[in-house]
Amino acid sequence: MVTKKIAVLFSGSGTNLEAILQKLHGKIFGDIKIEVVMTLTNKPDAGGIEKAAKYGLTSVVIDNKKFASREEFDVALVDEIKKYDVDLVVLAGFMRILTPIFTENLRAINLHPTILPLFKGAHAIEESYKSDMQVGGITVHWVSAELDGGKIIAQKTFSRKNRTFEEWEAKIHKLEHKLLPKTIVEILKKDQ
Repeated sequence: MVTKKIAVLFSGSGTNLEAILQKLHGKIFGDIKIEVVMTLTNKPDAGGIEKAAKYGLTSVVIDNKKFASREEFDVALVDEIKKYDVDLVVLAGFMRILTPIFTENLRAINLHPTILPLFKGAHAIEESYKSDMQVGGITVHWVSAELDGGKIIAQKTFSRKNRTFEEWEAKIHKLEHKLLPKTIVEILKKDQ
């Protein structure tokens, strides 16, 4: 049995972090065991800190506001994450644009709340809802230096069905909590 170690990065309430902890942390999938060995946030007041604590994890806080540049912040991120010797870094609502300092030194995936390559960036849910698209969805992709531009690993869609914005957003989050953990398992099993 091989233990695969992941780091989860978040900026907000940590609902995707919690889904990962519930579904994967300490669990066995075939011949691998998955451990979340590190949780990290750039926001000292992020709700995910409390969610991680429920699982005995003390989140590392690296406040991006304390750095003069994105590059300096990314150096601090990479240095901290490398201490944990992780197999995969998972961005689960980590609201930072990362530089090559991060993307060239860590193997990371990101969860994005729309169908890429459409609707990139922080306002993607609203933009996708306001569009003429008859489907919404989510994407898991490799992190690259291009914002929301890395190779797509997995996507899931749903039909518009006259949903309100709140229903649209709720559907996205429901899908995220299923697809991200499933994709993490698939990636780590392929590594064998």
